[in-house]
Amino acid sequence: MTLSTARGPSAPPALEVRDLAFRYPDGTDALAGIDLVVDDGERIAVLGPNGAGKTTLVLHLNGIRTPTNGSVTVTGLAVAKANLREIRRRVGVVFQDPDDQLFMPTVREDVAFGPANLGLDRDEIDVRVAEALAAVGMAHAIDRVPHHLSFGERRRVAVATVLSMRPSVLVLDEPSSNLDPTARRELAEIVLALPITIVLVTHDLPYALQLCERAVVLNGGRVVADGPTHLLLADREMMAANRLELPFGFDPLSVRSSRGD
Repeated sequence: MTLSTARGPSAPPALEVRDLAFRYPDGTDALAGIDLVVDDGERIAVLGPNGAGKTTLVLHLNGIRTPTNGSVTVTGLAVAKANLREIRRRVGVVFQDPDDQLFMPTVREDVAFGPANLGLDRDEIDVRVAEALAAVGMAHAIDRVPHHLSFGERRRVAVATVLSMRPSVLVLDEPSSNLDPTARRELAEIVLALPITIVLVTHDLPYALQLCERAVVLNGGRVVADGPTHLLLADREMMAANRLELPFGFDPLSVRSSRGD
């Protein structure tokens, strides 16, 4: 499966965010000087209460938002107007609602849409469509109508529409929302098998622990904590200060220990 291109040990990080700030026209500061470096192949969770700046940060990673100050680079390439076509190939964002990304008559056409816009030939597009659908376990649905699929299946196809671009970084916005337990587990298995950098934005703290060794906590548009996910989730004082709450009885240290980590 060819979903990313290997880089040497001296290659730049997958993502580098420096002093990133963003102010809305009404004067609200959504981001207030964020520094973040994500290495190639890392899986990192972005956590925080509502209004912390998580979504605003994500929208800067592929140029949907333009910073008031600071910079973002993706595998060494600046997120700037002149580079947006390539940046949006390198950074794929899967939004919370899969219906925001599925709009073609068939699954095949949805997954082929991005590669076709790159100007690839039909044979290469077909290879990428097959590859991406296989990666999410949806090859059997290639000729299905997307809105006839279950919600969990549509979410997996939405992931495939991004994977067909062969991104360096995959951003998942609340991927476990509205999924039943089986679909939630299936998606986790898919994400864990992907050989690319993952940025997971979520309120689902157990899911963050399952998928990501590292987490950052945002609040007030700033990074207030950055470290191993299990240690951050076990820090009761930090969690309470940032309005983060685990399910009743959930012990992140015990879960991690039971996995043999």
